Amino acid sequence: MKKILYIICLAGIMSFGLTACNDYLDINDSPNSVSSSVPTPDQRLQSIQMQFVDCYESSGTRGCWFTQNTMRTYSSGNANWRLQNWDPQIGSTTWPYQAWFVYCASNLEPLIEKATTEEAWNYVGAAQLIHAWGFMTMLDVYGEMPYTDAMGANITPVYDDGKTIYNGCMEMLDKAIENLSKSQPSTATSLAAGDIWNGGSTDKWIKLAYGLKARWLNQISKKASYDPDAVLAALEKAPQSNSESTIMYYVNSDDSNKSGIRSLQNQNLGGTTTRTTKFYKDLLTNEFPGGSKVKDPRLTRLVPSAQFLINGVLTYKLSEGVDLQSDVAKNGPVAYDIYALKKTADGGIYYDSNNKPVVAKTTTDRANKEDYADFWYNSANSNSSSSRFGDSVYLSSYSECLSWVTDGDDRYKSSNYNGMSADASRTGKGQIISTGTFYTRGDGPGHLVCYPEMCFIKAEAYFRKGDKGSALNAYKAGIRAHMELMNEKLIQYDQTVGREVIPESEIAAFLESAAVAQSANELTMSMIMQQKFIACSYSIVNWNDMRRFNYSAGNIKDYGVIYPGYDRPSSFNTNSETHFTSTDPKNERYYIRRLQQCTHEVNYNSTNLQASNPEALKNTINSLPVWWDTEDE
Repeated sequence: MKKILYIICLAGIMSFGLTACNDYLDINDSPNSVSSSVPTPDQRLQSIQMQFVDCYESSGTRGCWFTQNTMRTYSSGNANWRLQNWDPQIGSTTWPYQAWFVYCASNLEPLIEKATTEEAWNYVGAAQLIHAWGFMTMLDVYGEMPYTDAMGANITPVYDDGKTIYNGCMEMLDKAIENLSKSQPSTATSLAAGDIWNGGSTDKWIKLAYGLKARWLNQISKKASYDPDAVLAALEKAPQSNSESTIMYYVNSDDSNKSGIRSLQNQNLGGTTTRTTKFYKDLLTNEFPGGSKVKDPRLTRLVPSAQFLINGVLTYKLSEGVDLQSDVAKNGPVAYDIYALKKTADGGIYYDSNNKPVVAKTTTDRANKEDYADFWYNSANSNSSSSRFGDSVYLSSYSECLSWVTDGDDRYKSSNYNGMSADASRTGKGQIISTGTFYTRGDGPGHLVCYPEMCFIKAEAYFRKGDKGSALNAYKAGIRAHMELMNEKLIQYDQTVGREVIPESEIAAFLESAAVAQSANELTMSMIMQQKFIACSYSIVNWNDMRRFNYSAGNIKDYGVIYPGYDRPSSFNTNSETHFTSTDPKNERYYIRRLQQCTHEVNYNSTNLQASNPEALKNTINSLPVWWDTEDE
C-alpha cells in the first residue's frame, strides 16, 4: 500500500472539474515528470474530500441494501441483487476500500508533510480528521484492516484488530482538533482556498470532529465502557444547528466532465432499477406493526410518484413499497416503462395470438387515442404479457438530467417511443414515470454529519441514562431539524410534485400527531431510532445502528424490537445460507454484520488476511460482528 504518486491526485482533481490547477506541467519541478511534493495543500485537499465522500457514501449505499432502505429490480446475477439477498459477492466489496486506500488515504501523508512545512495547521487537522474517519469507515465495513502499517512502504501490511483501529481513530481525531484549533501564520495557505465542505470555517471543522466523536462514542453502546455522559459531552461541542452541519453539495449534471460532482447516491441508486421498500415507506406512512398510520410530510419527497392516466387525466400517484418478505421480491419486481398499447373496447390491454400486448409502432398509432392508450409494460421481460403487470405500482427512484429530456427537467420521463404523443402538452416528452427522490437526485445533498443526527444521538444517550424528558426534547428537535434541513434544498426547486418545500403548518401538525411521542413516558427507543433512520437515509449510520440493536431481534436490554417489520428477505436462498451460522433471529449470526475483504487483499496480502481472522476467507465472515458490535472489551 505504498503511497500513490501525485498523478492519481491530479487525475482526480481534473476529472472532478474542481478549481485546482488546469495545467499540471506548470506546477511541477520538472516538465518531464510529476511530483508528490509540489501540489499546494488546497490543491490536494479538494481531491481528498471528493474521494473520501465517494468511499463514505458508497459504503452507505452497500449498507442500505442490508437495512432495506432500498432495493433493486430482479436480476439474478447482479451484485446488488445478491447483496439484498444477503449473499455478498467479493466483486461488490471492492469500491469503498479502493476509493479510500488508493484515491484518498494515499494522499493524506503528502498533504500533512506539505502543510507542516508552511505551518498550515488547519490542513494538517483536516487531513487527520479524514484519516480517522476513513479508517473508522473501513472498520465499520470490513472489521479487521491494515492500520498501523497501512500507509508505509510495506506492500503487504499486517492487519490490526478492530479495537486497535477504533482507539487509533479516536486518538487521531483529538490530534485533528488540536491542529484545527491552532492559528496559522498569514503566509500559510488559507483553509478556505481548498475546503469544499465547510468553506474554510475551522469552527465547522471542529464541530464536525466532535460530531464524529459523539457518533463513535455512541457506537460502542454494547460495550461495558459505553458512557452516555461522554457522548453528551462531545455533543456539547458538535453541531448545534443545521447551519453548522457538514454537507457535500453536489451538482446535477450528466456532463461527462462533471460526473464526479454528481450526487453519489444518484450515481449508485438513481437508476431505473432502484425501488422503494415497504419497510422504508412504512416508516414514512407509520404503517409498520403498531404504527399510528399518520403520514409523514416527508413522504412525497422521499418516495417517488408517477403520472398515471386515469379516466383520461394524468394523475400523480405515490409508489408502493416492495415487501421484501413477500413473493414479489423472490423474482421481482421487474422494470417497466410506459408504452402506447392497443386497447380493448372496455379499455383493457389487447393481446395478440401470442398473448403479447400490441405496441404502437408509429406516431399515427400513438396519436390514435381510440385504439391506443398508455400502459405500463416491459417488452424485454418474458412475463410482461400478464404475470408481472402488477409490478407497475413499484416506481423507479430515477431522477437525472438526461440528454433526451429537452426541457431541462430532471424527473424521469418515458422515452420518445413510449407514451401517447398526440397531447400537445406532452409532445415529444412522454409522461413522468418518476419524480425521483430527495437524496437520489443529481444534486441531492450529501448529509455527512448534520445536526438532526446529533439530536437523535442525544435522545438515545439521555434515554439510556433514564432521562426521558431530555430524550423527548432532543427527539422532537431532530424530527423538526431534518425537515427544515430538507427545506434548505427543496426551496431551490420549482415546487412541482415531490420537490415542494414542507410547509411549517405540516411540520407543526406532524410533531403534534400520534406519530410522534407527546410525553416522556410514551417515548421508546424504537421511536428514536426509526426517526433517526429517516434522517440518515442511505447512510452507513443506519447499518451501524441496526447492528448495534441486533436488527429486529428485540434482545438489547429492555428496549424491545427497534425495527418492527424487518426480517430476512424472501429471496434469501441456499447461496445466502452459506454466509450464516444461525437460523435463529435472536442470534447475532443470523444477520449481516460486515463485508468480506476485497480482491486486492485476497490476491496480494492473503497471508496477513488469513492471519487476521479465522473466518477471513470463509463466507461466514459476513455474519461475524465487528469489534464495536460485540460485548467483549
